[in-house]
Amino acid sequence: MDRLACMTVFVKSVEQGSISLAANELNLSPQLAGKQLRMLEASLGVKLLNRTTRRQSLTDSGRVFYERAKNILEELAEAETLVAQTRSTPRGRLRISAPITFGSHALAPELPEYAKDQPEVTVDLSLTNRTVDLVEEGFDVAFRTGDLADSALQSRRLRPLRLVLCAAPAYLKTAGTPSTPEELRHHECLLFSHTSMRKEWLFHGPQGTTTIAIKGRFSTDSGEALRAAAVAGMGLILQPEELVREDIKAGRLLPLLSDFRSPDRHLHLLYPPDRQMTPRLRSFLDFAVRKFGKG
Repeated sequence: MDRLACMTVFVKSVEQGSISLAANELNLSPQLAGKQLRMLEASLGVKLLNRTTRRQSLTDSGRVFYERAKNILEELAEAETLVAQTRSTPRGRLRISAPITFGSHALAPELPEYAKDQPEVTVDLSLTNRTVDLVEEGFDVAFRTGDLADSALQSRRLRPLRLVLCAAPAYLKTAGTPSTPEELRHHECLLFSHTSMRKEWLFHGPQGTTTIAIKGRFSTDSGEALRAAAVAGMGLILQPEELVREDIKAGRLLPLLSDFRSPDRHLHLLYPPDRQMTPRLRSFLDFAVRKFGKG
């Protein structure tokens, strides 16, 4: 027996004044509505309605049960409404992981727009160059650079990160300005220790792809630290355009090897597989693709 369905028939019968009118409102046959009411009375062990061919009236037990049943059905309807709103309205805490440079210089400046569009979402941004475990560490979504390893995670490919080779005017005045990738072997290179770029740099040019083994006395896993060292004149850096754009505009760093280009770094957005994607996650995926999509 579907107790809630039987309670609904009973409450509607009281409100409409007859079982047939209640059945019509509930899109049931009068026979089925009558059967459900009898099943409810049998399960309770009491008679709820006195019924004749012309009229019906509540018994004392029916009057008590009606008030409680009506409240239960109203609270159930309210709960269903709240759940429906939760399914359609982004809300709650959104945990995002992103690489430090991308997160600081590309993602963070855009997040105020997302926060304004989704006032019921709380954003928790974690910046790290470490490969996080989304499921174990409780992240909703992660930005990841480079090639993806085989994974059960869902992914969306975004616009790649363009890398720029540059150095401070003071360094170039002392060490000279390289005109080909091969000349980088004789320069002080500032090394990003997080990737294979700590050992070699690749460039596409008129003669094809060139791989250069690099060396330097300073390495770090922080793009910001590399940028600061380059501005101070310690050597050459190869980093994402977002990191050095303002320094290039201000003349603190000068772009080099304009006829050569380092391969772009792939950028992906990862999230756990979930058959029932939350509105919170869906809204952020749509936002990120709009802001950082392939364009």
